Amino acid sequence: MLLRMPGIQEIRQTLRSYSPRLVPEPSGSRAAVAVVLREAEGGGPELLFIERAHSPHDPWSGHMAFPGGHVDPCDPSPRAAAERETLEEVGLCLARAEPLARLDDLEGRHAGRHSQLVISAFVYFCPRPGPLRTNQEVAQTLWTPLSTLSDPARHVERSFSGAGPASYPGIVVGEPDRHVVWGLTYRFLEIFFSALRRPLPRPGPGAWLQEP
Repeated sequence: MLLRMPGIQEIRQTLRSYSPRLVPEPSGSRAAVAVVLREAEGGGPELLFIERAHSPHDPWSGHMAFPGGHVDPCDPSPRAAAERETLEEVGLCLARAEPLARLDDLEGRHAGRHSQLVISAFVYFCPRPGPLRTNQEVAQTLWTPLSTLSDPARHVERSFSGAGPASYPGIVVGEPDRHVVWGLTYRFLEIFFSALRRPLPRPGPGAWLQEP
């Protein structure tokens, strides 16, 4: 049975009291992403995902992600970096959006390196985002209902090329062999849904996909 998903007002009230776990002074570099919500016409809240364009120079090539990127020296804060990258990647100006919360920082590694990477995530509500305009770093954008993300039938275990023999939890948000949210983006979703007091379901028996 699917859980009832909260509306924007309930999300706003619930996230108001959330206290994120932060990494204040990382030894490596920083990145930041924007978790953007909108209210669908005739439906509930939706989250914005991007499919990263395929590029031999991008270690996350083709992955599903939130808009965002590295914090540059010109960025006054990780939040500013998330807003700048969102504008560059999908043409969405978050300066007019409502900031709802900051999620826990996550620690990762640069692909092929041993240096630390700390990723911050900022939640926004954008009531009327309008048409999105992607740049060369983005292959596609998908607005996905929260009800879809919480649907146990969408939750899978999947192996990924370059990630070793292990399988990882993921959520199918579009084509099953293409649009699967996993990795750091999935971990941010776990944090987001836990903050809403509606933990994500785990994949059921046999819910397994293999990287084509």
